[in-house]
Amino acid sequence: MPLTKLQFKPGANREVTSYTNEGGWFDMDKIRFRFGFPEKIGGWERYSQSSFLGTCRAMHPFVALDGNKYIGIGTNLKYYIDQGGGYNDITPIRLTTAAGGATFAAAVDTLSANISAAATTIALTSASGFPSSGRIKIDSEQITYSAVSGNNLVGCTRGVSGTTAASHLSAADVFCATIVVSVTAHGAMQNDFVTFSAAASLGGNITAAVLNQEYQVVSVENANAFTIDARTVSTLASITTAGVLNPTYVFPNASDSGSGGASTVAAFQINAGLDTTVVGTGWGAGFWGRGSWGSGSSLLIQGATLRIWSHDNYGEDLIMNVRDGGIYYWDKSTSSSPFLRAVALSALSGADATTPTIARKVLVSNRDRHVLVFGCDPQTAIGTQDPLLIRFSDQESPTVWESLPTNSAGELRLSTGSKIITALETRQQILVFTDVSVNAMQYLGPPFTFGITQLSDNTTIAGPLAAIAVDDNVFWMGSEEFFSYTGQVVKLSCPVRSYVFDDFNRAQIDKVFAALNSSFSEIWWFYCSAASSEIDRYVVFNYQEQSWYFGQLARTAWMDRGLYDTPLAAALDKRLYSQEAGTDDGTTQPASAITSYITSSDLSIGAGDNFVFLRRILPDVTFTASTAASPAVDMILEARNFPGQNFQQTETAATTRTATVPVEQFTEQVHLRLRGRSFALKVQSTALGVQWRLGSPRVEIRPDGRR
Repeated sequence: MPLTKLQFKPGANREVTSYTNEGGWFDMDKIRFRFGFPEKIGGWERYSQSSFLGTCRAMHPFVALDGNKYIGIGTNLKYYIDQGGGYNDITPIRLTTAAGGATFAAAVDTLSANISAAATTIALTSASGFPSSGRIKIDSEQITYSAVSGNNLVGCTRGVSGTTAASHLSAADVFCATIVVSVTAHGAMQNDFVTFSAAASLGGNITAAVLNQEYQVVSVENANAFTIDARTVSTLASITTAGVLNPTYVFPNASDSGSGGASTVAAFQINAGLDTTVVGTGWGAGFWGRGSWGSGSSLLIQGATLRIWSHDNYGEDLIMNVRDGGIYYWDKSTSSSPFLRAVALSALSGADATTPTIARKVLVSNRDRHVLVFGCDPQTAIGTQDPLLIRFSDQESPTVWESLPTNSAGELRLSTGSKIITALETRQQILVFTDVSVNAMQYLGPPFTFGITQLSDNTTIAGPLAAIAVDDNVFWMGSEEFFSYTGQVVKLSCPVRSYVFDDFNRAQIDKVFAALNSSFSEIWWFYCSAASSEIDRYVVFNYQEQSWYFGQLARTAWMDRGLYDTPLAAALDKRLYSQEAGTDDGTTQPASAITSYITSSDLSIGAGDNFVFLRRILPDVTFTASTAASPAVDMILEARNFPGQNFQQTETAATTRTATVPVEQFTEQVHLRLRGRSFALKVQSTALGVQWRLGSPRVEIRPDGRR
């Protein structure tokens, strides 16, 4: 019988039904198209064994004058500079107290009654001095509690931190590792970080060395007190495992009755941000303990919105900005070995009184060396944010912002929209996105310096990270469409638009980010599906082949190859991964297999009024770059009789490479028996070390009547 070559249109189409999309691809995961043919995407490997604290949503690579390579990494908790896989914390300080500005109080008491191993309420002789929640130890058992009621610790979780729940007798000692720290108007929130110095021992186990280190705020008691969990002396980096702190706790004894002396200094880092978007105001918006009891929460204050950093180089130095927050500067020449913390831009030597202190975005214009801040405070009202204002420093100076006839500093205000969402530099201009328009900002020179032209109105963008520049072209995701700018703003024809936006968590739209994979001419958009509050999906536009494809992958930030041989991406386990490296999933140790598949739409003979009988398949596939000794894929043929029916028959043709010389050889043919009005082809791999690319397989099809 004659053979039929199976040829499919490149890319996916989910705007029509599978039956209508005959000759196309309908479903896939971990697949890309090259020269019109599908192949498995590359794997990923750990960039470093180290991990960082918080969810990374910003990465910026740069090279210093000494040739060292660095990556700026912004998380919701910290800002790091990576050098060779080591994460150096440069998170700015917002408040340093005077000597004696912090005091400590440890809590120790005894049980007032016997307790069983299952008890969730623990009765103390006196709960005075115990924080509102905390961690205690009785004998060798560690216990956490969630509240204090009278002299009772309630909401207890027994046998935590690898200890065993046990019965305890009345009068047994109860030691609390959760220390209350008193600092007037501390401004701290849960998960903030503070470093203590010059503290004295409390008299027992809580020594000066235990106190004089960096701590994360466990809870906020009130405006003048918060808690920490005492731990053995260690750096945060040394106790960070998979993005989580794993300390060895230190519990006080009866001698720990001191306050830490009269010289303690507390240095508070900038408030931590959220790693998810909280919609609305009031209860539940932002961190617990951020405001007074019962108060509504404004999502315009620090720590109340999704933490997104923007950053750019000023020479070898780094300027960074917390969205709707402060603007900071890291000086490479004075801040490496050891890495010193970034400082407020307005605190730099020579910074004038009009230096902006709050913004939504910062970048440096590479052509003319101006620092630009978007959605910032005007020079006449420092500290009051104008979400449509753009300011630029004097040329070649990040510290001169006052607009004078003798310099090129100045400001512009957009006339459309309610706020600037983001800005993006191309080779020729800077595109500025508001919530309803796209504008081009160009350098004009004296006396106006910059000018603004509106390119498009009624144009949306999904969020501050949803756009990417490729040379002079810009691509972005809108709230319901995809767009490009190649001299004019146009909607991209997207055959998977409904697939993306019909299963989309709009409450987490700010997490959407665009990524460039230039080796394959791809723009990736990562987003949250409707059932997920964290990124779990991606959609790809291949701008060279004009094809679209999609899949499932959890990444929170990405940078293209260039500084490194492969792209780097941040994952939810708080690590960086080299993408397009190897064939497998390196998030596990050892690596695990990547499941990759693609499924075609239905194929039929003629109008589908005849049944067909499939007798055999001649595979056509290459396993180039596979590392397995005998790489294989499954070619699965499925048949059905009606478009609304499930597939009734399935046959699997396992295809295995058998030799590589003198030419690549694999399974020649597979005999099968499959009957139906239409059939679909699925190609899938689930094993380690497999890399494959599909060609044009052939099937033997025989018409088989109308019944």
